[in-house]
Amino acid sequence: MSEYVTQETFDRMKTDLHRMKSVDRPAASKAIGEAREKGDLKENAEYDSAKEAQGMLEAKIKQLEGVIATAKIVDTATIDISRVSILTKVTFTNVATKKTLTYQLVGEKEADLKAGKISASSPIGKGLMGKIIGEVAEVIAPNGVMKFKVVDIAV
Repeated sequence: MSEYVTQETFDRMKTDLHRMKSVDRPAASKAIGEAREKGDLKENAEYDSAKEAQGMLEAKIKQLEGVIATAKIVDTATIDISRVSILTKVTFTNVATKKTLTYQLVGEKEADLKAGKISASSPIGKGLMGKIIGEVAEVIAPNGVMKFKVVDIAV
């Protein structure tokens, strides 16, 4: 599945991938080499640990390469704010509690609740997608159906 990301996030992912390949990968190989020099590999916990760390690093690299290859970069200048969509900031009111919240809908890689960013694939994100101002989104939550009225849509 493609991940929608901003140019900033895409650039950060490419930087992270470059660091993993050019710094972390050689460091992992060096750690394996140093552990190998310490004797019998069958009873060498340091060697086993270094090999496991290298395997996890390679899995992260492969996963990040996949995300980068399928990422769709969204330009905020081209976003239609007549409807809730990816990268829009949505202000909505919980119909039951009358509490008003504002969140930006982002891809999973950018989601950060403390920064006011929720994933468009989260239950609330899915419920809000495509709605217009004044429309009520029904979100199925563990404690029942929650209703959110869209108050504003911005970039």
